[in-house]
Amino acid sequence: MKKSIHRRGDVILQEKPFAYVLDPRYRDSRCDRCFKETKVMKCSNCLYVRYCGRSCQKEAWSDHKEECEKLKVLPPGLAVPSAALMIARIVRRLLKGGDTYKGYYTSKLYRKFSDLMPHEENIRADSKRMEHFGTLYVVLQRLLDEAARPTKAELLRIYGKMCINTFNILDNEMNTIGTGMYIGASIIDHNCRPNVMVSFDGETLKMRLLEDYTEQELDFRKLFISYIDLIDTTEVRREQLAERYYFHCECDRCRDEQERKRMNAAACANKTCHEPLDVSDSKLDRCPVCGTAVTLSEREAFTEISTFTRDHLAQMKNVASTDLDVSRLCLQKQENVLHPYNVHHIKTLDNAMESALNMEKWSEATGYGLRLLDGFRQYYSPYHPMLGLTYLKVGKLQLYQCQFAEALKHLQQAGKILRITHGEQDDLYKRVLVPLLCDAAQGDLGHLAIAN
Repeated sequence: MKKSIHRRGDVILQEKPFAYVLDPRYRDSRCDRCFKETKVMKCSNCLYVRYCGRSCQKEAWSDHKEECEKLKVLPPGLAVPSAALMIARIVRRLLKGGDTYKGYYTSKLYRKFSDLMPHEENIRADSKRMEHFGTLYVVLQRLLDEAARPTKAELLRIYGKMCINTFNILDNEMNTIGTGMYIGASIIDHNCRPNVMVSFDGETLKMRLLEDYTEQELDFRKLFISYIDLIDTTEVRREQLAERYYFHCECDRCRDEQERKRMNAAACANKTCHEPLDVSDSKLDRCPVCGTAVTLSEREAFTEISTFTRDHLAQMKNVASTDLDVSRLCLQKQENVLHPYNVHHIKTLDNAMESALNMEKWSEATGYGLRLLDGFRQYYSPYHPMLGLTYLKVGKLQLYQCQFAEALKHLQQAGKILRITHGEQDDLYKRVLVPLLCDAAQGDLGHLAIAN
């Protein structure tokens, strides 16, 4: 019998959340039920959660009813931690028979809440998470009736399952807008070279293949997503995975010594040579390609500027903002010192582009975007959504600057990727990309007509 083939871009899993919560940053702009970005109205009773209309309010009422009375009596203006709301919603779902819920990840195979690992031993040994849990427990005492509240030990196990098995719910531009627990989808493991990606339609999770899959039955032991940012060094990725998920990653990419060197690379002093250099190797005294000497002063400059860049990237991340002047300074210092494929240089370009966009410096943002694309192509798979979104941003910028041919080229590249990662029916593809493609094509034809 001929085997069926699952094609790149096929949705292999679609699932509603077992429990989910909107990120507090979006309480004034997104519906708590469907996550739609629109004008929202407060629940007239608790005045805390918000809905886009009566339909969503009615759909949510069976789950919100008990929560509503608890939120109503909290002090006005108190921001309830989203993790506490999430745990309370999980508990209420379990009390209503959620322990029998089956999250199917194939037509026959499924998981239940009881199948999720609580990682209790790891959690208890993790001082930061135990401190976090202690804070949440105080809030949970006010969100859950004493008779319905599980023991503190059981709540800790639920907390552990939440920490390890929830997904960040993303909007079309890959921004985190909420958190959801998807029982079936939680079966999938991590790999730093994923062959599956996750997207969301509101709160509904969809998993799509990034590669053709030729076996008749999907084997989720051979399917992987990424739990973390892939534009990070091997050391940082492994540290994040160990800290958040309690495992040491030994995927092919983490064992790729050449990529590890490239991600941390210095530029060759010979400006015409593009070889990435591992200056942490004390035995490296010359560029292996052009023979240019590697001096002590160059090693020291590389260490100093790498540290300077990392510190400023962390600072910008912590204040949740980007600063164009700081990004410019970092890029100036990095020139001819950090290799273009050094991930700290790539992250700086990303910040610089976003800052320039925020300041409406279109030409400068385009320049950063074009350089960023080169870096992203090194580390993201050819069909990664971040690569597609960057092509889209660059194409849109070029279109606004009447660079029609260049815009069309980049928007077409965005289309090839987003058709796989989001699907042609997604608003990002249908309502954002397609009109831009039409405008770029018409502009390019008009430009050619004038030229002729």
